[in-house]
Amino acid sequence: MMRVLHFFKSYYPETVGGVEQVIRQIAIGTKEHGIENEVLTLSPSGQNNTISFDGHRVHRVPQSFEIASTGFSAAAISRLASLTKEFDLVHYHFPWPFMDVAHFLARTGKPSVVTYHSDIVRQKNLLLLYRPLMRRFLSSIDRIVATSPNYLASSPELNRYRDKTTVIPIGLEQRSYPVPSTATLERWRTQLGDRFFLFVGVLRYYKGLHTLLDAAQGTGYPVVIAGSGPVEHELKTQAQRLGLNQIHFLGAVSEEDKAALLQLCYGIVFPSHLRSEAFGISLLEGAMSGKPMISCEIGTGTSYINQHGETGFVVPPENPSAFRQAMQTLWNEPDLAASMGSHAQARYRQWFTATQMAQSYARLYQSLPPKSRNTM
Repeated sequence: MMRVLHFFKSYYPETVGGVEQVIRQIAIGTKEHGIENEVLTLSPSGQNNTISFDGHRVHRVPQSFEIASTGFSAAAISRLASLTKEFDLVHYHFPWPFMDVAHFLARTGKPSVVTYHSDIVRQKNLLLLYRPLMRRFLSSIDRIVATSPNYLASSPELNRYRDKTTVIPIGLEQRSYPVPSTATLERWRTQLGDRFFLFVGVLRYYKGLHTLLDAAQGTGYPVVIAGSGPVEHELKTQAQRLGLNQIHFLGAVSEEDKAALLQLCYGIVFPSHLRSEAFGISLLEGAMSGKPMISCEIGTGTSYINQHGETGFVVPPENPSAFRQAMQTLWNEPDLAASMGSHAQARYRQWFTATQMAQSYARLYQSLPPKSRNTM
């Protein structure tokens, strides 16, 4: 059995996010191909232990401090060095600058893969300092994975390593999602009504929700925002200022509640406007649920999931009038909305299942030589 160690700054059960979901789906899916996955991660709460999660082990070391969304850990480097002796391959998840340092200091000597989840977009000044280390790190890795052809085509950094980069789209396993109870469905139907647009995700700067609120002005369309995050207060202030009484801020919801909302909603709204949104897991969850989608063209995987005119509408970023027009079209043409939702679900089944992703990663892992071609 091949053993793979994933290394990322955060993971379940302490944190929930898109990268965490990808690692989880890889760990579950590749097990069927004879691959045992474990995860090394930082613990903001100071945990220093090994636990079991969803059938795989998670090694947690205390996070020492955080700068510009980058967690650092004095214990992680020695733990990475000791753990990799037991594994056949190290799978990194980019970006995380501390990971680059740990990779070189741990000197694992094992084959390495990195999933390139996103360019560094916001910290442009810090990127100038980090870029030499980043490029040295990416040059030292055996294989790089881009999550969509769109991102590979539009990322200047990824294009530097095109000869060793392959595309493996993120996939989800529908059976891993809970089936909402009748009572849960009825509770949300009573609270929200029979027709509403849904956004699910962490409320971050790049999600473009300010545009969604501007687009909703004057329409009366119910919009449900499920999630919490750093910009939550300013979004609620904007909604109040615009008089948007039809906006429902639910905060963070459970997995069962999320599944219920995905089942009940009329369509998915996903207004992310910056390349920090490299793929869009919750957009894919909408496609998996057979819902029409509205997203923005930012040159990333969002437009690989959502095909304009087929599975929904793709509009220019930060353009409230275009976003509003797309909402109006879906709202006023239920047959079109249903058809787009069906096409979205068919596209999910064709390209974005966890089974397909796991098969691709298993083949990639098994194609690497026993020892890394690159050392420090």
